[in-house]
Amino acid sequence: MLSRYHPVVAAESSGQLTMLLQRLSLRAGLPLSPRTQRTTIFPRLAKALTQVGLMRANSNSFTHRGELRKAKRIVVKLGSAVVTRGDECGLALGRLASVVEQVAMLQNQGREMMIVTSGAVAFGKQRLRHEILLSQSVRQALHSGQNKIKDMSVPVLEARACAAAGQSGLMALYEAMFTQYSTCTAQVLVTNLDFHDDQKRRNLNSTLQELLRMNIVPIINTNDAVVPPPEPNSDLQGVISIKDNDSLAARLAVELKADLLIALSDVEGLYDSPPGTDDAKLIDIFYPGDQLSITYGTKSRVGIGGMEAKVKAALWALQGGTSVVIANGTHPKVTGHVITDIVEGKKVGTFFSEVKPAGPTVEQQTEMARNSGRTLAALHPEQRGEIICHLANLLVEKKEEILAANKMDMDLAVNAGQLSSALLNRLSLSPAKLNSLAIGLRQIALASQDSVGRVLRRTRVAHNLELEQITVPIGVLLVIFEARPDCLPQVSALAIASGNALLAKGGKEAANTNRILHELTQEALDIHWVKEAVQLVSTREEVEDLCRLDEMIDLIIPRGSSQLVKNIQSAAKGIPVLGHSEGICHVYIDSEAAIDKVIKIVRDSKCDYPAACNAMETLLVHRDILRTPLFDQIIDMLHTEQVKIHAGPRFASNLTFSPSEVKSLRTEYGDLECCIEVVDSMQEAIDHIHRYGSSHTDVIVTENEDTAERFLQQLDSACVFWNVSSRFADGYRFGLGAEVGISTARIHARGPVGLEGLLTTKWVLRGDGHTAADFSEQGTMEYLHENLPVTQPQPRQIAAQSEE
Repeated sequence: MLSRYHPVVAAESSGQLTMLLQRLSLRAGLPLSPRTQRTTIFPRLAKALTQVGLMRANSNSFTHRGELRKAKRIVVKLGSAVVTRGDECGLALGRLASVVEQVAMLQNQGREMMIVTSGAVAFGKQRLRHEILLSQSVRQALHSGQNKIKDMSVPVLEARACAAAGQSGLMALYEAMFTQYSTCTAQVLVTNLDFHDDQKRRNLNSTLQELLRMNIVPIINTNDAVVPPPEPNSDLQGVISIKDNDSLAARLAVELKADLLIALSDVEGLYDSPPGTDDAKLIDIFYPGDQLSITYGTKSRVGIGGMEAKVKAALWALQGGTSVVIANGTHPKVTGHVITDIVEGKKVGTFFSEVKPAGPTVEQQTEMARNSGRTLAALHPEQRGEIICHLANLLVEKKEEILAANKMDMDLAVNAGQLSSALLNRLSLSPAKLNSLAIGLRQIALASQDSVGRVLRRTRVAHNLELEQITVPIGVLLVIFEARPDCLPQVSALAIASGNALLAKGGKEAANTNRILHELTQEALDIHWVKEAVQLVSTREEVEDLCRLDEMIDLIIPRGSSQLVKNIQSAAKGIPVLGHSEGICHVYIDSEAAIDKVIKIVRDSKCDYPAACNAMETLLVHRDILRTPLFDQIIDMLHTEQVKIHAGPRFASNLTFSPSEVKSLRTEYGDLECCIEVVDSMQEAIDHIHRYGSSHTDVIVTENEDTAERFLQQLDSACVFWNVSSRFADGYRFGLGAEVGISTARIHARGPVGLEGLLTTKWVLRGDGHTAADFSEQGTMEYLHENLPVTQPQPRQIAAQSEE
């Protein structure tokens, strides 16, 4: 009978509806008989639903933040704390201006925007205070002299009078602000009684619909100048009571079938306990039924609602098919983009969703990883080695399952046609790749024996007071990688060896491969009961949202395109990022280079794996080599390997018919393409690399040892090679077992980052009741600061031997 109505009471069958009504009546303490339900409640419920316009087809709200980009009709509710100043007398003009700018921008994008605003009372209070003070000063000046003006006091102002005085000024302010963006506004004042009169309710709905149709932004507020006392609670009739602007915004959002309600307040969102208390955590996504886990605090400094009222209104709107986000509209760092960030699906405030995901949230995953990671760090080194060896064995044993999953990813990627050949190469796994991975993991297992807890320095500070500096894990690592599933076991092994927890976010292109590799990783971890130390983020979390978890993540390591790395470096303002944004590697052919070495090194640097970040992108050639047999052999070899050549400006000027001139000398091709440029000397080659390179890996090919040494010393790159292919810039080839990436940073790890780069240090001081006062002028002790020999414990043999 009523299954077509609003979800708050909708049911698939009359039996379900009956059960729902019985539960509601029992909560209210008024058990209902079947006859009462049939003859009284059903008709009344149908009428109530019809009155509030809840007969909506497909009225489901958005299930995750990413869908908020689709929101067409949006209601923005501005709480009193957002609109008013801290002294509650007057408006916060800066905040209001930023809100207006965002609403106008979204309106001009073709969305339908509405504002439910507070502020009339505060604005009126400011005006009335000014008028009263001015009136008093004039009267006192006329009758009592100037000496008594300082004794003036402002009487308590009645809220309705303040609202009456402030409504026109508030609307004039909105109109003036929106005019700056060529946006028209209209004022709509309502009271709760307007929603009880069918004709008034229909008129209100018609008016708002017509304003939206004409591209006008309605500015809606309760008419506080004549507002009646709060109505009796009618929520159990399927209608939310209009007691404040929160309930008004929810009611209007549902009646007008809005896609999104944004409620701005003076807190970041909904917390599991009052904000400011110990252990209070911001709730990212709130689901119906979670109310019992929330402890509400006091209301804000102004307004009549409070967080409990906001949650109640939000849940009612959510059940009506409108998505809701509660966020902070007062924070100076985010106010200017909080509304647009929400609409873009960014992780801002608390998002209300009816669909609860099956797995844990990313915050819960991070917490689990941190807790399990601390247990991992406390294991003996040989136990961590056993885990890594077991993972290496699983990569060989489960080879067929891994390759089958990878084939699924490859087929999907090829059919989609959205990945370049370079990315397809990275996505693809082979038996040879898996074998190399297993060998690298076993190298890591051996290296892990003296990693965590290694003593770097020992000092006798004073008698019976000894200081040690020891290696410790960094904490929780977030590794973000694109279409490269082989990255997952590599970084997992390095994290395990270094005692770090790992949060891995892989590209969706490798979803099937990543899933089975993560399952094998957790299977290996489980032999020492630390299964949760490595987590795979498979939710819809945006990379930018992950980068905001600065209280939970200690280091971010991006593995992917230069654009991905740049985006992460820009977004992760509170978390250090280890990596490089580009791999613009150079090979410089000196005038004294040997022909056989040149051909081998250039071919390997460019053609061995063009998609790698350590592949050559620019070939610098000494001018003396031009028009020589060596140069002809280089060009012939590149043509044979089907390498597309782009000419640098100076190289192009030396040719009558040159290849296409390069658009930029600072280009990472990632494919069978490269730039060729001419230099006059080794020093000019260094200057060119410093100007256009990315400080990744650069090579000189020469037989002159003095020239080579000056190149190695003067060039400021993470890796500098002599007569060696640039492809050697790799953790595995360096003997690190594997790498989490190559860093071009100036601090911490640089170059291929292996196990050592994932460790930091802590200081351990052992004493016997020492105090700083003991070493003062009146004290009895003196500093020794003697360096002591460093000794390391001998590791035991790894129990899990590798399988050949």
